[in-house]
Amino acid sequence: MERADILILGGGLVGSALGAALNAHGITSIIVDTADPDVILAAEHDGRASAIASAPHRMLEAIGVAARLGDAGCAIRSIRVSDGLEPGKLDFDVARDEDALGTMYENRILRRALHESAKAADKVDLRMKTRAVSVTRDAHGVTAELSDGTTVHASLLVGAEGRNSPTRDAALLRVARWQYDHAAIVTGFHHEHPHNNVAFEIFYPEGPFALLPLNDDEHGHRSAVVWTVRRDQAAGMMKVSERGVLAEAMKKTGGFLGELSRLAPRSTYPLGFHHAAKITSDRLALVGDAAHGIHPIAGQGVNVGFRDVAALVEVLVEGKRLGLDLGDAQLMARYERWRSLDTFMVSLATDGLTRLFGLPGKTAGRVRRFGLNAVDRLPMLKDAFMAEARGESGDVPRLLQGSTV
Repeated sequence: MERADILILGGGLVGSALGAALNAHGITSIIVDTADPDVILAAEHDGRASAIASAPHRMLEAIGVAARLGDAGCAIRSIRVSDGLEPGKLDFDVARDEDALGTMYENRILRRALHESAKAADKVDLRMKTRAVSVTRDAHGVTAELSDGTTVHASLLVGAEGRNSPTRDAALLRVARWQYDHAAIVTGFHHEHPHNNVAFEIFYPEGPFALLPLNDDEHGHRSAVVWTVRRDQAAGMMKVSERGVLAEAMKKTGGFLGELSRLAPRSTYPLGFHHAAKITSDRLALVGDAAHGIHPIAGQGVNVGFRDVAALVEVLVEGKRLGLDLGDAQLMARYERWRSLDTFMVSLATDGLTRLFGLPGKTAGRVRRFGLNAVDRLPMLKDAFMAEARGESGDVPRLLQGSTV
C-alpha cells in the first residue's frame, strides 16, 4: 500500500506488536525496518529471553500473537528477591487460581511470532530490508521516501527503532541519558534441581544476578541468566572457559539449583538509561526504547514498550471513532499524558534500585535486608509491587486487560 493510517519506523518486538494491535482494530499501517528477516529470525541471532508480564501477555492473546507462541513460554509463579545469599528476602507468589506473574519466552521465539503476526495481517504492509530515506511531517500528513523507491503517506509517524532512534533525534526531542558502570552477560544453563517456576533476583555489590525459568528440554531443567558485572570485567568474563563460568555461577546461586551444566552461548551489552523528555511531536509518537530505556534490573524493558503500544492503540481507536485525524494534536497530547508519568516512575524506580543495591558495606546491606523483610510483611505494599510487576498499575489500557478497544 502507498497510503496507510500509521507509518511505523522499526519492526522489532514493539513495532511488530503495534502493527498487529492496530490491525486487530481495523487501522492500517506500514512498517519499515532495515533488518534482514533471515538474519534476525535465525536461532543464533539473539540468545536472550524476555519475561512478558501478565498484562502485556493478555494483549498478545487479544491480538492473536499468543496463539503463534503456543506452549513455548514458561510461567513465572513466584519471584524471589534477596540481597546476596544472606538471610532476608522478599517473595512474590501467586495463588494456584491466579494468573502467573509473567511468562518467559526466548527472544528468538517471541520475535518470530510477532514478525509472522505482522506479516500475516491484512492491514499491515511489512517492508523489511528497507529504510526511510526522507520523512516529512506537516499539517497535511506524513510523507516518506523509502529506499525501495516508493513514496508512502500516513496520518501519523511512530518511531520504534530502539534506543538510538533516528526519528526521535530528527525531531529534536531531548533525552536524558547516562551509562552505568555495568554490563550484562546474557546466557543460560541447565541445572540439577527444578526451578519450580521461580524467578530469582539476587543482588550483589557488583550487580544483580537474575535467574529466569525456562521450559525443560531434552537435557533437563534450565534457566536463562542475566548476569551484571562491572563494565571493565565484561570482556574477561566472555573469555572465561565454560567450566570457569559455571563454577562462578555456582557460587552466585549457593548451590540451591544443584549442579550446573551446558552453558548456553554468551553475549554482552553495556547498560545505560535514557528517557525522552517528550514522546510526541507534530504527527509523531515514540514507543518502546525509542522513548525510554531502563536497566534490566526489574525485567520491565519490553513490557514498558508493550504498555506504550496498548495506550497508543486505545487513543487512536477512540480518535478514529470520533472522526479525528489520527495525527491530531489532541490525540498525541492524551498519549503523552497517559504514558509520561508511568514511564517516568518505572525509570526512576529501576534506576533507584540499581543505585541502592550497588551501595557497598555491611551497613547498607543490613538496611537493604531490613527493607526486604519489611515489604515482605506488608500486604498492601507488596500488592502494589506485584501490580507493577504484572503491568496492572495506574490507568490500564483495555488491551492490557485482555479485550480489544
